[in-house]
Amino acid sequence: MTLDHVGTDADLAEFYRDLAAVDLSPLWTITEQLLTPTPRPRSVPWLWSAATMKPLARRAIQLVPVERGGERRVLSLQNPGLGGSPYAAGTLWGALQCLGPREVAPAHRHSPGAIRFVLEGDGVFTTVDGDACDMHPGDLVLTPSMNWHDHVNSGDGEMFWFDGLDLPMVQALDSIFFEPYPGPGESQPEPAEHNVSERLYAGGTRYTDGAVADVLSPRHSKLMIYRWADTLAELDRLTAASGDAVVSVEYTDPESGASVMPTMACAAYRVRAGSHSLPVRRTGNSVHVVFSGHGSSVIGGRRFDWGPGDMFVVPSWAACEHFVDTEHVADDGTEHAEVFVVSDAPVLRALGLYREETLAAPQQITDIFSPR
Repeated sequence: MTLDHVGTDADLAEFYRDLAAVDLSPLWTITEQLLTPTPRPRSVPWLWSAATMKPLARRAIQLVPVERGGERRVLSLQNPGLGGSPYAAGTLWGALQCLGPREVAPAHRHSPGAIRFVLEGDGVFTTVDGDACDMHPGDLVLTPSMNWHDHVNSGDGEMFWFDGLDLPMVQALDSIFFEPYPGPGESQPEPAEHNVSERLYAGGTRYTDGAVADVLSPRHSKLMIYRWADTLAELDRLTAASGDAVVSVEYTDPESGASVMPTMACAAYRVRAGSHSLPVRRTGNSVHVVFSGHGSSVIGGRRFDWGPGDMFVVPSWAACEHFVDTEHVADDGTEHAEVFVVSDAPVLRALGLYREETLAAPQQITDIFSPR
């Protein structure tokens, strides 16, 4: 059975106007936009250099006080592909947070979960639901969803760290909640003992070689802080046991073996000097924070050169490979670079949407990124 189409172009145009007037959209005109052969994230591969961010953060310390109302002195990574949204990628917030000498960032809590990766400085502790976690360079601190948290600088120097949040994801789910601390002061009372969760839970298995693949949990890790010395020891162990160009570990919940947060995975990887990994593409977004060394990554055919403090984003399904040329070997003889990374992989795995693919050969470099 067939239908005789007797309408004119004018009739069809009028039909589309009538649909729009009652907030309806014809699928047949937008199918190719919605059901794409592969992911088409709006975010683009990008890099924010420490050389640009650090001077601006220091200016912020001088010009912008941290107080109730402002709450945090944070420079958010704004991906140019997202039309002005202050997000590093469609599902992840990334930022540089800074705290000046003797400053306190007031306590609050919110439904988005957050992680902190310390880049520089000392003397700061983050109190997470009453547990004061001392922060040192390379440490990872968790501030899970709806946990009270504040940052206190008890020293005379500045501190800089990376903030990673699932805020865009939680916003997309229309589930944002925020509360200022209701106590008599701006911060939680400092407990007599710091690092309680570390004493209670650090004895378990805190790392998984490579990445967590088969364990899921709706709970966050009860261990609130992961020390860089322990992470470094794991990377050293893998380096000694493997000749791979890149070795990596994922931080895990010592009790369940799952990712440290139900919405975010945190990992650290090492790239050897003179080595070049094959390109890998994965569903989901990731933000990478260089802790030490110099190297390069090719993301979607574009080369990004990076060094300590630089941050770069790899959007969903963008092919990414890493290498460290021998010219990048540090003066002290260090032959590798180490990078922290946060991703939305637990959500993709929980929904059955995670997939990855290793390409057979390096990408052709079509462009070299020039940081602003």
